[in-house]
Formats: sequence, C-alpha cells, structure tokens
Amino acid sequence: MKKVTRVLSLTILVSLCNVSFAQPGLEQRRNGQQTEKFTELLNLISNYYTDTVNNEKLVEDAIGKVLEDLDPHSSYVPAKDVKRSEEGLVGNFEGIGITFQILKDTLMVLEVIPSGPSEKVGLMAGDKIVAVNDTSIAGVKLTNEMVVKKLRGPKGTKVHVSIMRRSERNLIEFTITRDKIPIFSITASYMSTPTVGYVRLERFSATTMTEFVQAVEKLRGQGMKDLILDLGGNVGGYLYTAVDMCNQFLGDNQLIVYTQGLHAPYYPYFSNNRGMFKDGKIVVMIDEGSASAAEILSGCIQDNDRGLLVGRRTFGKGLVQKPFTLLDGSQVKLTTAHYFTPSGRCIQKPYGTGNKDYREDYKDRLESGELFGKDTFHFSDSLHFHTKNGRDVYGGGGVKPDFFVAIDTSQNSPLFNTLIRKGVENKFCLEYVDRNRTRLYNIYPSADSFFNYFEIDTLLLGEYFAAAVVDSAIKLKDGMRPTDFWQYFGAVKNDTLMNFEKDFAKSDKVIKARLKATIGRNLFDAGMFYRVINSTINDIYAKALEVISSPAKFEVLKPKDETKPDKGKDKKDGRKKKIKIVTNTK
Repeated sequence: MKKVTRVLSLTILVSLCNVSFAQPGLEQRRNGQQTEKFTELLNLISNYYTDTVNNEKLVEDAIGKVLEDLDPHSSYVPAKDVKRSEEGLVGNFEGIGITFQILKDTLMVLEVIPSGPSEKVGLMAGDKIVAVNDTSIAGVKLTNEMVVKKLRGPKGTKVHVSIMRRSERNLIEFTITRDKIPIFSITASYMSTPTVGYVRLERFSATTMTEFVQAVEKLRGQGMKDLILDLGGNVGGYLYTAVDMCNQFLGDNQLIVYTQGLHAPYYPYFSNNRGMFKDGKIVVMIDEGSASAAEILSGCIQDNDRGLLVGRRTFGKGLVQKPFTLLDGSQVKLTTAHYFTPSGRCIQKPYGTGNKDYREDYKDRLESGELFGKDTFHFSDSLHFHTKNGRDVYGGGGVKPDFFVAIDTSQNSPLFNTLIRKGVENKFCLEYVDRNRTRLYNIYPSADSFFNYFEIDTLLLGEYFAAAVVDSAIKLKDGMRPTDFWQYFGAVKNDTLMNFEKDFAKSDKVIKARLKATIGRNLFDAGMFYRVINSTINDIYAKALEVISSPAKFEVLKPKDETKPDKGKDKKDGRKKKIKIVTNTK
C-alpha cells in the first residue's frame, strides 16, 4: 500500500477537491492523464488484488501522503474530525460547560465555565461525575475521548449526570441542557505594576478580538498605560485575527503584512487608525513555540518600530493555509501563499530536507546551544532587511527578538523531572484542593489574597513528597512509611532517597512555584497559574517587565537620523507596493 501512495501526485488532490485552477491547455491535459492513471490503478486493485482492500482508507492515505510531500503544514482532516479540529479557532463547542480531569478512574470537575449550562444548574468545581444518563462511569478506565463523547452534544439536547459532592452524603442529580461553550484565547490578564498590564494570548481565534478589547478596557480601568503581550507558545490561528490585532497598535496606513503565492497575487493589509492601543509602550514575549499568526504580530510590531520583542527566536512558519471541503465533508488545508512582514521578510524556515528535520528543529536549537545564547543561527545577506526606522532584521527562520532570554535548565533535577513525568504534581494539587477547598476559600476569598499570602510550607511539601512516594516517584529507605515522610523532610543526610537532598536543593524554587501555581489554577483559574509562574520562574516575563519599565530601552525605536532617507524603503521593503486596504476592527 505504501508503494501505491508514492505514485500519487498533487493532481489527485485537485481532482478530489473539485477545484479548477486556470492552467494552460497542455498542463490541464497532463493533469487529466495523471488523474485517469490513479483511477485506473484503483480499478486494477479492486479487480485483481489478492486480498480485500479498503478503498476509502487507500484514498485517504494517498491524500495524506500527497500533502505531506508538499510542505509541513498542508494537511488532511477526515470528515468525522473536521468539527473538532475547528473548535479552538471558532472559539466555542457544544457541551455542558466544564473543564475536567480524570483522577483514579473518576471524572472530577476542575472548573465550571461562567454562565454556562453547568453553572446554571448548580455544578461546582470539585464535583465528581459518577454517572451519565444513568450509566455508571466510575472505575471503568475512563479516557478523555469517552468523557467528551458522553458529555458533548448538539445545542439544546439534554444530559443527566449524577454527582458526588464532598459536602453531601447522597448523590446529587442534575439534568443539563447543552449549549455553545466558549473556548477562551486569552487565559490571563492582570496588572503587573500600577501602570503595566499583562495579557497572555494562547491563539488567534474568531473570538480573540472581543476578548482582547474586554481585557484592555478592564486593565485600563485599573490604571494600565503600557502593555506586556505574552505570545509564548502561541500556535497561531486566523490571519484576519492577527491583522485585526496588529491594527489595534498602529496609526493610519501602516503596512501590517502581505501575502503572495503562485496562484495568490500580492495582497497587502494596512492599518486604519481605529486601534484602541495606538499609544503606550508595548513589549511582546515570544519563544520557539510562537508560530504563524503570532509571528505576523511580532514581525509587524518589530518592523514598524512600534514595540520591542523579548524572548527567543520564534518557530518560523510563514505559510498561509486555506481550507477546502471535499465531497464527503472531509477537509484539505492547503498552503496557498507565503506571508511577508512589513519590511518584506518571509520568516518561513527551510523544509526542503523533509518533515522529520522540520519537526526536530527545537532539538537542533537545543543541541546547537542557540536556546542558551550561543550565536549558532546565521542569516545570509540576502535575508537582510530594515525596519521602518532603519534597524537591521532578518528573514528565513522565525522572528528574532530585540532582547534575548536564554532557556533556563539550571533548576532541573532527576527529582523534579520524575515528579512531572509521573504526573505527581497535577494529581496531588487536584486532590489537595478537593480536600481543602472550603478551608482555602475561607482563608483566601479572592485571587489577590491567594497570590499575596499563600505559601508552600514544610508541611505541605511533606504531603507532596509523601504522595510522590506512593506514586513511586521517590524511593524510601527500608522501614520508612510514606505517611511518615514529612517528618523526615529537611533532615535527610544520606543518599538513600535518590539524592533527595541534593536534587531538592537544586529544584526547590521551581517545585514550590509550580505547586502554588497549580493549586491556584484549581482553586481559581488559569490566570492564577500564569500570574504565579511569571512572578517566580518565568525569565522572559522578568526581562519584559525590566524592558517596559526602562524608557531608555525604547530609544532604539526612533529613527537613527531623521535627516537621512528611510532605509526601510529599499528594494526589499514590502511598502513599495502600497495599496490602501482597510481592515475591520471589533
């Protein structure tokens, strides 16, 4: 079967998509011949092959192979998976409105989505769902897929759940009417200082602009003048959302991005002077996980000298995909163009050596020392461009930050890595909050009080490491009981506990920070997780806060010599083809 897929060409995809491209007559005839060739092959297999063949799977495998050979981002989505694949970008799904975690084959509610159907009937964080539609789901080796299948469903349909609640002796019964549930793209927003706001953006979805406007208005009401925008690990999303977001920071008629491809003519996007954050300093946090639309925004801010970038070189995805729906409802996401930043940069990293090398780029950056600050990534002169005010920038492999922050592995240890790998942290924090939720709310009634006053003390650490013993993450010496471990904490003077004392001394700070952050997330929301992590162990955030608090660092954004011609408008500058296109803002 693998041999069959290798003979396929892009013409199969064109035929299945039922898409007609304008081509010279000779090329059309050649493509038609190749399509007939593939049809002939399928007929031969159906009529003469010695074993039974699943033709549907054969065709789907062939489509996947064709797209894989084109580039790393063209992809095929089977009809049954199309809706699920679009949920994150559409910004909603249909279900009961909870986030959950499976703990010891028990479905536990982590969070009830505000104003969602579960909150309306009275579900609470910490509830355990033990039955769905009168069918027990406790102790049946639950999987995430099983839970999603049982609880999600079309808007307006009903599902009956049985709840075990710690404060109640008997099960509580709820009938929940499914509805559209929002998937938020902004997971944290708060004031870093009395004048600096922080917003973390996970993806560029259909609801991002509404969320962003609400977040900025809230922070402005609290005194925000300057903004730290966190795009670390942002996987991208819709191009039009990235354009709308860029528009919020720019004045009139400034180039945001332009796209161009073999069948896609040059198409620029310009700002329209209707943005809500045209003044005030901006620092954008980026790293090797910031991709696609996140790189459009980063490149736009940098090329227009609008703000400063802090972190590490971004992923390097400069390709635009367009979805095409096939006859059976399946979908092909086909790369149709490259995008270029305002200076003319295409930041797509090379992929001609194959998808395996492309996917292992992070490993290469790690091994080469780039992530630790070693200058191993070199740009050729042909990829040299200039920002609006003449600063040097380069294309061909992601967006390089203005201030580099090395990845920090100094606090890693075998102890810490084992705790994370075995899932001890998540499990312990979930159970700890479940046991102590009422007490914790009484002591810390607000997110601010938790952030300011909650501490990881020796007793809590002892409980944590005792849990790690139960999960075999820590080996005890002979005769020591897991429940006694906290008594020995801080008094271990030998190497019988996996060099515990040495490892803990190395990872003390990160272990405590992650414990507090994860407990805070389970008690409040994801925003608390990032707030704690940022204030303790996030070096990129610390640098961003330093930069935005230093007006002198923003002097670099001013023209080097306003009496000289703008170096940014050379032959490689995308501004040479200005066409006024006004984008919509929300």
